[in-house]
Amino acid sequence: MSHMPNLPTDEQIEKVRSFNRFYTRQIGLLNEGLLESAFSLTEARVLYELAHRDPVTAADLGRELGLDAGYLSRLLKRFDAKGLLRRSPSKDDRRQFLLSLTEKGLAAFAPLNQASAIQVAAMLSELSSGEREQLVQSMATVERLIGDGSRSDPPYSLRPHRIGDIGWIAHRQGLLYAQEYGWDETFEALVAEIAAVFVKNFDPQWERCWIAERHGEIIGSVFLVRASDQVAKLRLLYVEPSARGLGLGRRLVDECISFAKAKGYKTLTLWTNDVLVAACSIYRAAGFTLVKEEGHHSFGKDLVGQTWDLAL
Repeated sequence: MSHMPNLPTDEQIEKVRSFNRFYTRQIGLLNEGLLESAFSLTEARVLYELAHRDPVTAADLGRELGLDAGYLSRLLKRFDAKGLLRRSPSKDDRRQFLLSLTEKGLAAFAPLNQASAIQVAAMLSELSSGEREQLVQSMATVERLIGDGSRSDPPYSLRPHRIGDIGWIAHRQGLLYAQEYGWDETFEALVAEIAAVFVKNFDPQWERCWIAERHGEIIGSVFLVRASDQVAKLRLLYVEPSARGLGLGRRLVDECISFAKAKGYKTLTLWTNDVLVAACSIYRAAGFTLVKEEGHHSFGKDLVGQTWDLAL
């Protein structure tokens, strides 16, 4: 069976082009303060890179900034003539030189850096604290999605739930399960109901929610809910597609197990469906035992529900 190529739509292409035009204008405004300096915008970019990184070869610098080798060579010679540049032989290849700024170079860069920071601060000051956080997170998302991948992703972090998380989890799980399994809106309603009951009756001594976050975005979560003095339930485990393969699903399950043991529960139980193969594999690997299967019609599909238990 042939698959349609994953091509962007005309609307998506135009939106990216429109954003590029907008951002180019915005960068022009932010760079206005540099026009009165002794350096061109490209020279300022090179100074910034040299000031904020370890010594680098001219070839690597040009590649990262997208500059023509000949143009960069002439620019660096101007820096040499002004005493701004230090060249040190590379230990790995004596034919290569590592570039860094001299004290004079750092002093020349300082007012450029300050002027740029002041202009960015002025732009951000017009936004609320929440809007600034949203902007920074969105920029990180753009960099992650279309960057060259040379910067390694920071590890995800786990935190307790906070205001706004519960609605987001219901929203994302509703969308993901509709896209991946064709489940209808009644599944989202079930997730929202379970999550709402958790928040309404939340007992922090006996229950917990773990939110996995990376780049300021939620990439997974799980709930542990008290069923009785002896039994806890693992509920609503999910991992975003972008975070799969990191071992996050198993980490979330392990957190539930550790918490349940620490609180003295005797059994950790969960209900799932057999079509969720990856999740079932995690449960089995973590020591859960399949104790019950039963067919049912839910979320617009004929499914086989499963109950898994773990003796603690």
